Amino acid sequence: MRIAVLFLLACGSAAAADYRISTVATGLDHPWSLASLPDGRLLVTERSGRLRVIENGQLRPQAIAGVPAVLADGQGGLFEVLPDAHFADNQLLYLSFAAGSRQANSTNVVRARLAGEKLVEVKTIFVAKPLKKGTAHYGARMLQLDDGSLLVGLGDGFAFREEAQNLRSHLGKIVRIDGDGSVPRDNPFVGRADVLPEIYSYGHRNVQGLAFDAQNHIVYAHEHGPRGGDEINRIEAGRNYGWPLITYGLDYTGAVISPFTQKPGLEQPLLQWTPSIAPAGMVLYRGDAFPQWRGSLVVSALAAQQARRVPITDGKAGTQEILFAELKKRLRDVRVAADGGLYLLTDYSAGEVLKVDPPR
Repeated sequence: MRIAVLFLLACGSAAAADYRISTVATGLDHPWSLASLPDGRLLVTERSGRLRVIENGQLRPQAIAGVPAVLADGQGGLFEVLPDAHFADNQLLYLSFAAGSRQANSTNVVRARLAGEKLVEVKTIFVAKPLKKGTAHYGARMLQLDDGSLLVGLGDGFAFREEAQNLRSHLGKIVRIDGDGSVPRDNPFVGRADVLPEIYSYGHRNVQGLAFDAQNHIVYAHEHGPRGGDEINRIEAGRNYGWPLITYGLDYTGAVISPFTQKPGLEQPLLQWTPSIAPAGMVLYRGDAFPQWRGSLVVSALAAQQARRVPITDGKAGTQEILFAELKKRLRDVRVAADGGLYLLTDYSAGEVLKVDPPR
């Protein structure tokens, strides 16, 4: 109870009058990720396996062809769409998704070129190892760094949480690969025969938020805890973030996962949420539409049905602000629009793309 009270006192709420929310598109099947293209089009993934286009404020009825087959079961499906930093020149996209069967599946990443209404030159560039049973905890959020390499946040497979500490497994890791799937030479474990070379950091539970502060060259990630213990972490190469050796959460049964919240050599989160808010997407806001939000992480949340604005000052998390709670909707993703507003995705079978702008 004490943790919950402290948690509530550490948050303020923004008034709905501080912004206005409009609907961009409706009727999307559990939209998971949104990306803006240089020409103003929006790409939206549906977890069922479709890649959709919003153009001139209208959702096109026809999905993009050529998307690989996905395992749309449980938490599985089509996840992130990420345009390459040089998309205007090369038309390249990266997609993450669940692939395989209920008995043997993994998080996969492909690179493809968008040619009109279809994907061509589709190439698998990453398959998480080993294959796992069950359809939970895929992670699958992606981020492109300024050197062109990709970070992919992965889940622990839910029933395989000990794998987060196993450096011969991709489960419960953040991996780093180049755009063609090769391993960057400066990855932290390159050259060690006992470690998968793609591993960038480990000891994660289910990473579904990644943000890059290009000004300060800092990577932030958030991950789902069990009953409590959702985290935001500052990610550094080669570091161990502790799951399941340390945690602020309990098992869903109420059982203790670990009696420890700290141990030597294991990283502490910038902040943790207990009770859980179920964080989904995350952006670092640098826009002009809401100057008071600059330098803050904005985290969309499923269970809490809101977003959290987390100011970051000198590497520390400040007092949080609750945003968009009046919607009373599960928020799967949050993105910064070209004009500095925000896009939100709602996580329903008839999901929406919403736009947040300053008040008139």
